[in-house]
Amino acid sequence: QLQLVESGGGLVQPGGSLRLSCAASGFTLDYYAIGWFRQAPGKEREGVSCISVSGDTTNYADAVKGRFTISRDRTKNTVYLQMNSLKAEDTAVYYCAAKRNWCSTYARNYDTWGQGTQVTVSS
Repeated sequence: QLQLVESGGGLVQPGGSLRLSCAASGFTLDYYAIGWFRQAPGKEREGVSCISVSGDTTNYADAVKGRFTISRDRTKNTVYLQMNSLKAEDTAVYYCAAKRNWCSTYARNYDTWGQGTQVTVSS
């Protein structure tokens, strides 16, 4: 069974950092682009970042550029999202998702999703 599991969420003060992990089981991430999405209460799910199959190409939403970094570790079959300089507006449930081949901005193009991890930025 293909499964993604996110971890690393929590409560952090504004300006703080968190690193989210997206671990795969039942399949290798080597052939998948991995996207991070987030959904705040009352809002639609939005794309945050994506990393290509090769890892050579990454993209970010304007709201997180310069603060978030996506990376992948093939030896651990895991993708990470390093989040720095966190703001209250980053508060959301964060999801990782996998799709074959290319990154996509659209959540509907992703085949496999994790259960999400809560990130709360508050003083």
